[in-house]
Amino acid sequence: MRIPFELAETLAVVVEEGTLDAAARRLRLTPSAVSQRIKALEEQLGRVMLVRSKPARATAAGDAVVRLARQLNLLEHDALGELGDESVRMSVALAVNADCLSTWFLDPLARLGQRHPLVFDLHRDDQDFTAGLLESGTVMGAVTSRARPVAGCRVVPLGVMRYEAVATPQFVAEWLPAVTAAALAQAPVVFFDRRDELQAIWLRARGVDAAPPRHYIPASTDFARAVELGMGWGLLPTLQSEAGLDDGSLVRLGGEPVDVPLYWQQWNLRSALLDAVADEVISEGRRVLRRGSPSAG
Repeated sequence: MRIPFELAETLAVVVEEGTLDAAARRLRLTPSAVSQRIKALEEQLGRVMLVRSKPARATAAGDAVVRLARQLNLLEHDALGELGDESVRMSVALAVNADCLSTWFLDPLARLGQRHPLVFDLHRDDQDFTAGLLESGTVMGAVTSRARPVAGCRVVPLGVMRYEAVATPQFVAEWLPAVTAAALAQAPVVFFDRRDELQAIWLRARGVDAAPPRHYIPASTDFARAVELGMGWGLLPTLQSEAGLDDGSLVRLGGEPVDVPLYWQQWNLRSALLDAVADEVISEGRRVLRRGSPSAG
């Protein structure tokens, strides 16, 4: 059994674009021709490759073919580069959590963009879920909290993102003059989204089982801004809170920090381009993140 590259690439484009019509425009084909290619691929492999929903998405079998197509595109780009053709601008799909994206992740990408003809397709998700985007073939590299390698990938430790509970002095005076379990059960707190466990981890460590009033603010910079505005207390990365702590606009609530170990995972391919991405990301991550064992979480 062989997987024709043209058909695999067509499937990948449909998944990326979300519809047959959009994929047809990108491939400069008719929607009927795109549909015929998907049908031919499914007949050749004896599996359903595509869920024809809106947006269209790959099946579990289709994920494997999409991943293959993207890996072959990466290797083709490397080969063309070795032949002296750098005219094709490669799209590099990466996954990263919101806090890394807002604090340090863009710096290495900017340096890469100065040296290589690249555009970046960033997928933002919680660090506990970015590995799933590697498994599906959606991205070729990810910042993740998962230490065990995803199948077909390799993993490198980056460091620890430390979070501390902070609030404005005015908020503390009003809600937490004594940071007790009873006071914390009543004080408004800022959560990133409904999958955010960091605040809950810190509260449990302080003996708080009740659910205090919660703001949900699903953007890292805006989350930090909400805390700075006194809407509630929250756990901020030290990379975001250090300026406020230095100038007195934020204060620590005490308690143990929550440390989140982070790892870089990428496809296990010999690719000059992917290795260049990894080198920059790993170097920057190790420069800005803490070393050593996590304290909690």
